[in-house]
Amino acid sequence: MTAETIRRPARRRIRRDDVAKLLFVVPAAIYILLFFGYPIVKNLTMSFQDYTTKTFFTGEAPWVGISNYVTAITSSLFGPALLNTALFTAGSLVGQFVIGLGLALFFQKKFPLSTIMRALLLLPWLLPLIVASATWRSILDQDSGILNRFLGVFGVDPVPWLSSPDHALIAVIIVNIWVGIPFNVTLLYGGLQDIPEELYEAASLDGATGWKAFWHITLPNLRGVIGVTLVLGVVYTLKVLDVILGLTGGGPANATQTIAIRSYQTSFVDFEFGVGAAFSNILILISLVFAIVYLRSTRKPVDE
Repeated sequence: MTAETIRRPARRRIRRDDVAKLLFVVPAAIYILLFFGYPIVKNLTMSFQDYTTKTFFTGEAPWVGISNYVTAITSSLFGPALLNTALFTAGSLVGQFVIGLGLALFFQKKFPLSTIMRALLLLPWLLPLIVASATWRSILDQDSGILNRFLGVFGVDPVPWLSSPDHALIAVIIVNIWVGIPFNVTLLYGGLQDIPEELYEAASLDGATGWKAFWHITLPNLRGVIGVTLVLGVVYTLKVLDVILGLTGGGPANATQTIAIRSYQTSFVDFEFGVGAAFSNILILISLVFAIVYLRSTRKPVDE
C-alpha cells in the first residue's frame, strides 16, 4: 500500500466534513439573504428611484439619483427631526443606563423575593410596544390620567404631557426609559455576576468599601459590559417607532418628530416611498457607525 492510497481516504473524509459543515451553513445563509439582505438592497435601490403608489400599477420607478436624499435633507422637518432624534436617544440612554445600573446593583444583594422581583422587572420588555404605548397614553392623559391625579394630590396643576410641544418629547423619553430598563438591568446584572467576590473582600481589608469599591472595582471590571450596553442602547433607540406613534404620532406640532417617524410618515402617509427609503437609509448609516463601535468593543476583550 502506497502513501498515496492512504492519503485518498483522508482527503475524502475532509471533503465530506466540509460538505457537512456547508450544509449546516447554507440554510442560515439563505435565510439571511432573503429576509435581511434583500430588504436592505431593495430599500437602498428604492431610495434612488421615484417610487410612489403609481409604481404598484405601472411597475415603473424612474431612476432619480440622489434626488430623494436631497429632498429628505432639505425638507423643513429634517433639522428638527435630527435634533429630536439626538435628544430622544441621549435622554433615553442616560435614564435607562442610570436606573438600570442602580437596579442591577440592588438585585446583586440577596434578599427575599429578589428572584420574583427580577422576573417582574422583565414585563415592560415582554409587552408589545404598541400595548405599552396605549397604556402609558391613558396614564399620561391630561384630564383623566392617573399621573396627573397623583400630582394633583400635591397641588400640582394638570400637565399636558402629550398635547403640549414643551412636554411631549419629555413624555416619550420617560416611556422609552421605562421600556428599556429591563434590557439594561439584564446585561449589567450579568456583568456584575462575573466580578469575583474575592476582589471586594480584598478591597474591604484595605478599607475600600461602598463608593470606593464601586469606583475602583465595579466600574473598571464592568467597563466592557457598559460599552456594549450603551452602544446597543443607541442602536435600538435610534429606530424606535412604536412608542412615539402610539403616544403622539410625531406631534404635537412635530415636537416628537424623529428620523424614524419621518421615514414612516413619508412612506406610509405621504406615499413617497423613495424619499421615505432615503430617510431610513440615513438612519441606517447613523446606526452603522454605532454598530462598528459595538463590534470593536466586543472584540477588544477577546484580543486582550
